[in-house]
Amino acid sequence: MRRSTYNKKPIIQVPATEDACVAGWNEIGHRLAAAVKEQGSGRIVLAVDCYPGVDVDYLLKQFSELLKPVAVCNANQAMLESERVEALVEPYLGGEDLVFGYLSPLTLPAWFDEDRTAATRNEIRSSPPGLVLVVGPGATHLVEADILVYADLARWEAQGRFRRNEASNLGIENRHEDAKLQYKRAFFVDWRVADRWKLPLLERCDFVLDTHNHAEPKLATGEAVRRGLEYTVSRPFRVVPFFDPAPWGGQWMREVCDLDRDPPNYGWCFDCVPEENSLLLGIADTAIEIPSLDLVLRHPKELLGDRVFERFGVEFPIRFDFLDTMGGGNLSFQVHPLTSYIQKHFGMNYTQDESYYLLDAGPEASVYLGLREGVDCESMIKDLQRAQAGEIEFDADAYANRFPAKKHDHFLIPAGTCHCSGSDSMVLEISATPYIFTFKMWDWGRLGLDGLPRPIHLDHGIANIQWDRTTAWVERELVNQIQTVDSGKGWREEVTGLHKTEFIETRRHWFTEPVDHNTNGGVNVLNLVEGSEAIVESPSGAFEPFVVHYAETFIVPAAVGRYRVRAVDADPQRPHATVKAFVRH
Repeated sequence: MRRSTYNKKPIIQVPATEDACVAGWNEIGHRLAAAVKEQGSGRIVLAVDCYPGVDVDYLLKQFSELLKPVAVCNANQAMLESERVEALVEPYLGGEDLVFGYLSPLTLPAWFDEDRTAATRNEIRSSPPGLVLVVGPGATHLVEADILVYADLARWEAQGRFRRNEASNLGIENRHEDAKLQYKRAFFVDWRVADRWKLPLLERCDFVLDTHNHAEPKLATGEAVRRGLEYTVSRPFRVVPFFDPAPWGGQWMREVCDLDRDPPNYGWCFDCVPEENSLLLGIADTAIEIPSLDLVLRHPKELLGDRVFERFGVEFPIRFDFLDTMGGGNLSFQVHPLTSYIQKHFGMNYTQDESYYLLDAGPEASVYLGLREGVDCESMIKDLQRAQAGEIEFDADAYANRFPAKKHDHFLIPAGTCHCSGSDSMVLEISATPYIFTFKMWDWGRLGLDGLPRPIHLDHGIANIQWDRTTAWVERELVNQIQTVDSGKGWREEVTGLHKTEFIETRRHWFTEPVDHNTNGGVNVLNLVEGSEAIVESPSGAFEPFVVHYAETFIVPAAVGRYRVRAVDADPQRPHATVKAFVRH
């Protein structure tokens, strides 16, 4: 293993933001008290609208102690009773299924009871002169704020709070419910609703509050955060990676990314999944953490490009993540839904097409991909059903191809193809963003980290298996479809996939000399898959040089246009390499 240079906390330093951010509750209190004083006399309403997962009671306590309001309102008190909330969201929760529901089109005002809302508004209007504090999701539905604070939260932290029984779903008290059910509800309902609600608030809020770490709260002016997002979309940047253990997890990331030694393994890293990751904006001398999705929501055209935006809207369509089985076990034997299936059953517009790029591999590394020639589908289905019932161990090798895998191999996995990574592999998964739509069909008889069987979705899986994707077709279409397409002094460009049925194109560049790139009006996502360090720079000096290290994923917004990648300490005998993904024309 090489010495770790992987940056786990990449900060985007925003210029011209002096005095625009404070840290700690006392400083936050002073800053907000000054803002209240600037409003003059009379009734002054401070609204703290919140993303689901933010601890409303905690904020009420802190702000009440700091600001001494004459009246305090928890926005949750105006919401529907829990039984009505359950009836509202039930159509989107997929019954007892632990994983899948249907994407909700609801908006936040649907959570509010008309009579309670009217009573709360009357109560606020009748409060005496002085500061009125209103806190919670939908606070701005109840009042017109004189001072607006938006308390934001990245999904990775909301997920952690579910696991620690620290957070409830929108409009109900369920913090002790199974975290998997809370996550499902958030994914299909709460987060969709909250993202629709917060976009106009980001446009006009006076302050943004970061409580990812309750002990280190930070408050930045809304203007500084908006300036930071505008600055970010004009240059290459990285999101904050999120690491997690897994039942099959390995040890490679622990060493290469220099991770905490306490967890037994690390199976996942969301290295570029803007829906889940966060951004660190360096405002003055403080790094404030906000969801990276805010950038997608507020600057979609500059980030994605007009063509990609018209196709996907305010969704970031490309995902880079790590799957570590080095010293671990096989991933679950699985398949992803066809586009028509995911649209019909889950309300998602596009599906989880993907690929496995081998960042590293041990001597026994392998990938299961596609089915063997002459496979008997009825026998395979019967064996899968018997394995699910606990009658037998499913023999994946009897039905699926198992290809040996080595470093820098690229296996393409269009939806409907049976697959999984074997043990002893370090996978850079390059895929479309819908990231939970995996139909596990066999999980090697093991339990999850919670000691319970992991959810199997055999019926969904069987409905999507493409039985004609057998050995010859897979070898011809999906295994190392690598071709040189261009070259120059000290560099070579290769096309490596994805499959022609998928919308993502990947290019690999080997280089010892600088390589010129162009976004061509669409977002680029890259990873430095070989070499210790590289510099991304603008040929015209449009942005400051950006340093990336081995295994780091970075995003180049469509608005950047031309950029250049240069190896640090280039060695003609040991070229650097990047893998780049973009949406095909």
